[in-house]
Amino acid sequence: MFVNISVWFSDLFQSIAAWFTALPANFSLWFDDVKAEFIVNFISRDRWKLLLTGLENTLLMTAGALCIGILIGVIVAVIRSVWETNNKNMKPGLGKFLLKVLDKVCLVYTTVIRGTPMVVQLLILYYIVFASSSNGLAVATFSFGLNSGAYVAEIFRSGILSIDKGQMEAGRSIGLNYVQTMWYIIAPQVLKNVLPTLANEFITLLKETSIAGYVAVQDLTFAGNRIRGVTYSAFMPLIAVALIYLLMVTILTWLVGKLERRLRQGDIR
Repeated sequence: MFVNISVWFSDLFQSIAAWFTALPANFSLWFDDVKAEFIVNFISRDRWKLLLTGLENTLLMTAGALCIGILIGVIVAVIRSVWETNNKNMKPGLGKFLLKVLDKVCLVYTTVIRGTPMVVQLLILYYIVFASSSNGLAVATFSFGLNSGAYVAEIFRSGILSIDKGQMEAGRSIGLNYVQTMWYIIAPQVLKNVLPTLANEFITLLKETSIAGYVAVQDLTFAGNRIRGVTYSAFMPLIAVALIYLLMVTILTWLVGKLERRLRQGDIR
């Protein structure tokens, strides 16, 4: 038994020694393989330009969708919050009826958008609603903006409702009308409260654009997959795409953290 154990340890140490002896050669072969794969995936035929174009489209979609989402979200949030806080005090009439209808429309919008997958919404808009359009980038941007608007609306609505009612009463007591009070007193406080959450929505939106390839939009993910389809090498292009997304999200997360610290310092002062 002891002889067998001794032989086993001897073989083990010999194997380890052989592995360390061959390490420089193995490392050299590994480096050569990585270098060759890098050249095939990115350098040959300037395939890196596909990633650059994909990155550009991703950033364009994200920025455009964010603008659309904020616009829709603010409108929906104002309508819903105004109805929730004033419907009991409003006099019956056309104005109250229209506001109630708008509130129901906004409620249906947020319920449908938040209750269905983003990819399904994208496919419906591209293949049904805008079937005659050939601009996939514009359709995808609008689709992401429409989806983001529902979440932004809830962010702003919760921010508006979190403001103490005394703020509105104070504004009205000094002679401001409802719109002026909302603009000069309520809105700055709401914006300060929801800005970090809104920034996180931007990060989420950036990652959601990775499904734009479903409608043949050459975003960053689609570009990486296209390289993979040509070179039959999945590791290098997909890892590159993941690292680019990670880098962008890390930068945005750092900026959001810095913004939150700045806002907290403002509260302390």
